[in-house]
Amino acid sequence: MPRIPVDRLQPGVFVSLAEIGWLNHPFLLSQFRITSEAQVHALREMGLAEVDWNPDRSVAEPLPEAEVEEETDFGGMALAGMLDAKRERVARVQERREMLARREREFEQEAATASEILRDVRSRPTEAHNNAQAMVGRIVDTLLGSESIAIHLVNMKKKDHGLAFHALNVMVLSLLLGGRLKLSAEEMKLLGQGALFHDVGKEEIPPRVLRAATRTPPEEDFYRAHVGYGIKAVAGMKNLATSTRNVIACHHEAWDGSGFPNHLAGEKIPKLARIVAIANRYDNLCNPFDLKQAKTPAEALGQMFRQESKSFAPDFLQAFVKTLGVFPPGSFVQLDNGAIGLVVEGKPDDLMRPLIMLYDPDIPRAEAILLDLADADLKIEAVVSPANLPLESVEYLAPRGRIDYYVEGR
Repeated sequence: MPRIPVDRLQPGVFVSLAEIGWLNHPFLLSQFRITSEAQVHALREMGLAEVDWNPDRSVAEPLPEAEVEEETDFGGMALAGMLDAKRERVARVQERREMLARREREFEQEAATASEILRDVRSRPTEAHNNAQAMVGRIVDTLLGSESIAIHLVNMKKKDHGLAFHALNVMVLSLLLGGRLKLSAEEMKLLGQGALFHDVGKEEIPPRVLRAATRTPPEEDFYRAHVGYGIKAVAGMKNLATSTRNVIACHHEAWDGSGFPNHLAGEKIPKLARIVAIANRYDNLCNPFDLKQAKTPAEALGQMFRQESKSFAPDFLQAFVKTLGVFPPGSFVQLDNGAIGLVVEGKPDDLMRPLIMLYDPDIPRAEAILLDLADADLKIEAVVSPANLPLESVEYLAPRGRIDYYVEGR
């Protein structure tokens, strides 16, 4: 970037303070477009002679040297006020970070619980069913009072809970869609149990078959048998509702009749199974066994909507797209100041301005900036694929490449 004397700055000029470091200036971001004279005064008060500026991102030219005028120096007051404002923003960011840390702990606890439930299905079916009901009840109660969905980045997990992470994702995504479809509280609980148990039969399938990118016809038949194994696995749960069993039996049925095992079509597919089919496919696209094949949330939605829509109930698929929003949590985005970030949380009442985790190599990831676009003069310019981003930025924002979903209550 070219450099410019601070005295030539005015609102509309895009500047970079990256060489100074985020902790050493009072601004929210290290690269930003000046929006007020107060910011110009603050830059002068910092004692800087010159700063980097970006002509391509500026909407105004720097002042010509001849037009620089002496004026009353309000820099001291401006700088003090901005430092106070930044301290308040840092405090809000810390609150957000603590909230995300709490979610991480809660998600780990729920994943461990889900793993135990799935492990006990065959040996202690009654206990497993009771624990599943309790777990789903907790999540449904949280969901019914929630205002947002957030991603949980599994970069610090200490244990591998196997199918439990997928089961949790499918449960939360199914419940989010069920909420959008105005299911009753009782239907939501049956839906949650069905989503939790939908893949329980995969415990009988060898990992080499489950993880295979392509399967021979016999291997595909073996894989599809997980549906029957699942029904057999929950046979000991005498009080398991038919609606829940039907989720296990029918979550691979397709709207056009091309699914399995019974080639059901349209309205013949049970309602709750139609919901889980969408959540299951979405999570499998975002979190495949081979993470190199992972789709971004936007790519996954696009593929389902444009290429695979015949497989899903049309009204349910449209509701799912609306549920996750314009920028689904987990999306890599570029802001109009050139910064790269990850959507951490969506806001149903403000879809265009989600909460973003920003990539800044000068800031440790544990202290990464969490930016609410509602608080900044910035907007999302584009959704970007991690394949087109520098590796260091992807590893900073999503170290394990995997995303999981959690719900925060009021």
